[in-house]
Amino acid sequence: MYVLDSSAFINEYHTDEQIATIPLVREELEDEAAYRFDALEGSGMHLHIPEDNTVERIERAASETGDLAELSATDIRLIAAAFELDSRLVTDDYAMQNVAEKLDVAVEVIAREGISEQREWLFQCAGCGREFDENRDRCPICGSSLSRKNPA
Repeated sequence: MYVLDSSAFINEYHTDEQIATIPLVREELEDEAAYRFDALEGSGMHLHIPEDNTVERIERAASETGDLAELSATDIRLIAAAFELDSRLVTDDYAMQNVAEKLDVAVEVIAREGISEQREWLFQCAGCGREFDENRDRCPICGSSLSRKNPA
């Protein structure tokens, strides 16, 4: 089974495998992509609502990789659906791919190249330059904002 992100509907992704998504994806779609969602739902696409404990597990994993702030509630639930259904996640979103990789969820990309490696981001203070393993609202040393930094 393949779990489809909104980019699959926008880019007219097609597979002969069984497909699923979550209801929140429909809210992200407009025009032809929304019609494709409705047509696939009418022809048997599975709509899955992941369990709260799985969503929390995905949030923890996203926090560990440093991607939590980059993911929407829809993104987190899509990863949770793919995790619960033991499915392949279909997305072009790099943050989603990174978290999926951490959880051993297979990913298929659509219109872009996929990620080449799983990363755990660092966060750097714009003021004093200190680096932190986890994201915070402000630097605990100088109070400046933090930005996500590639650890490589």
